[in-house]
Amino acid sequence: MIIVHGIPNCDTVKRARAWLQAQGVAYRFHDFKREGLPPSQPQGWLATLGHERVVNRQGTTWRKLDESVRAGVVDNASAQPLVTAQLSLIRRPLVQWADGEVTVGFDETLWAQRLGR
Repeated sequence: MIIVHGIPNCDTVKRARAWLQAQGVAYRFHDFKREGLPPSQPQGWLATLGHERVVNRQGTTWRKLDESVRAGVVDNASAQPLVTAQLSLIRRPLVQWADGEVTVGFDETLWAQRLGR
């Protein structure tokens, strides 16, 4: 089962979910702002993808952080407590594919290739 992690009001998450529905692809949506995440989940994503891919440095939450906090995010270990405490810092959508691979973001072409379409 494909699990799409994100927040429902994120435009990219909306596009990704609409695309999956249009393709007839079954998936489960996990609203991590409402449902939360166990601390091990972001830690695993950081270990798999790296802090550069997981931390959303474009969003409002990142921009609202103190400069010293932002400057302190230099590796997975320094990103983990911040991402765990502020789930909005996770780039979206973060997808756990049926084969176990984890990806970040929505790219229609890559998703279509992944799904054999």
